[in-house]
Amino acid sequence: GAVELNPFFSGVPDSKESREFLMSSEDSSKTKDEIVHKNGFSSDLDRAISENDDVKKVIADNEGAATVNFDIKNTDRSTCAMLAGDIARAHGNSGFKGSVNVNFSGSAGQSFGAFVLPGMSVRLEGEANDYVGKGMHGGEIVVIPDKDAGFVAADSSIVGNACLYGATGGDFHANGRAGERFAVRNSGAFAVAEGTGDHCCEYMTGGVVVALGSVGRNVGAGMTGGIGYFYDPDNQLDARLNKEIVKAQSIQSDEGEAQLKHIIERHFEKTGSEKAEAILNNWENEVQNFVQVYPPSEANSPFVAKVDEINGDLRVSASSPDGDMCFLPVGGQLNPEQTQRCAD
Repeated sequence: GAVELNPFFSGVPDSKESREFLMSSEDSSKTKDEIVHKNGFSSDLDRAISENDDVKKVIADNEGAATVNFDIKNTDRSTCAMLAGDIARAHGNSGFKGSVNVNFSGSAGQSFGAFVLPGMSVRLEGEANDYVGKGMHGGEIVVIPDKDAGFVAADSSIVGNACLYGATGGDFHANGRAGERFAVRNSGAFAVAEGTGDHCCEYMTGGVVVALGSVGRNVGAGMTGGIGYFYDPDNQLDARLNKEIVKAQSIQSDEGEAQLKHIIERHFEKTGSEKAEAILNNWENEVQNFVQVYPPSEANSPFVAKVDEINGDLRVSASSPDGDMCFLPVGGQLNPEQTQRCAD
């Protein structure tokens, strides 16, 4: 006979008629259509950022710059998501012309820097949990160790798993190692870490990932777009690469080498990475230790294929603070103005 399911769902509210399950204590007098879920203490830091007068003025005026500093702890989750929402409500995902610089010190909870937009510069001195830069669309996130940290950054984890999950743009720099599934489903961010765990670049469809240290197994699984550069002086990458889709090679083109070098230079400028500095100081030899990983969709890219002549620009940064891309003419060098814009 028929199974009566109502007893199994007796405690589940009818969301068509009542949204009391979304109601916070402040919402007791609101109607059904006015009720909006309000996070608890885990978003208190986000509210403090969004309520800062200098930040609010820059967003309202759509010009100028604001810099704010906060301590952060690991119960502060999705920090900067509310700020990104405030900017998006006012100016969309690419119309913000101001600059908001948010500096943190401490240990960040999950999803730090989620949904960061062009015009946002987020810097953390300390460490972060999983999902850093989730859904990132522009701007930049920089994570560096505490100045009093007693460990070697290149050998130590500084961010957790699944960083840059579903990112569509922006620049990410971590002076330390990342966990598993780094840049999973990345479709546009340019990211550097000093090494990663398993499944790096999984399901990646765009962007660039640079790993300045060892990585775990299953690299490039389901990767259909974008490029990865892996520092591999000990020839360990081949055994850790998922070759179902991607291929690997030494860097073949001048454009590919230039792209990699400028990204590492930016990483050094942003983080002070000792590993990046050592590589740059011995570039002619160290560039030979990098392996480039790419899917078939990138096979004819000037960064991958060696060609006689390319007309166009070399992309070295996913997004500058004004939302524009940072480009370098093929075969050229960054002039002071480009260097400052890409560094800022």
